[in-house]
Amino acid sequence: MKEPAQEAYGDALEAQAMELMTAAKRGDPAAFENLSRELRARAFSVARSLVGSHEDALELTQEAFLKTYAARATYREGDPFLPWFHRILRNTCFSFLRKRNRLRAYSLSGNREEVGSDWEISDEEGLPADVAEQHETAALFWKAFQRLSAKDREILALRHFRDLSYREIAHALGIPEGTVMSRLFHARAHLREILSPHLAEEERA
Repeated sequence: MKEPAQEAYGDALEAQAMELMTAAKRGDPAAFENLSRELRARAFSVARSLVGSHEDALELTQEAFLKTYAARATYREGDPFLPWFHRILRNTCFSFLRKRNRLRAYSLSGNREEVGSDWEISDEEGLPADVAEQHETAALFWKAFQRLSAKDREILALRHFRDLSYREIAHALGIPEGTVMSRLFHARAHLREILSPHLAEEERA
């Protein structure tokens, strides 16, 4: 369980991000560079979870920051910055996947003709080179991870790749903490379901 000071980190980062973005909107390019530096690692983790490729994730992260800077005049001072930026990053990744015919919408009810609830990502390019060179267990996990939906990948990346608290994730995505907990529960269940045959084989071995 995180200490209270760690739980407050999300608020501190948001306050810093809002201050830097406001300064950038008012004409301070150094403020935006500082903002990018603070958020780059987190943004890359999310992009990587969605598109798979290390190189593509780097490019898309940079593209998202460029779009954010270009749209700085539309940022409403006083509004939370992180959810606004996260939408730009997510949309940038989804646009990339659509152009490569790797994204398909479907509903959580199972009706894949109904657009809007979640997204299925096709990973036909296989494992990223750096993952393929890792231990077999890491490669197995990534293969399973690639079979998850976009929402599952996103929530797991924020929680486990960046070690954000429920409160921080809720703030970044603009959703209630209860929704974060629910999404994480289902994402972990889906991941366990995909991994279960392989885990059973390892236990037998």
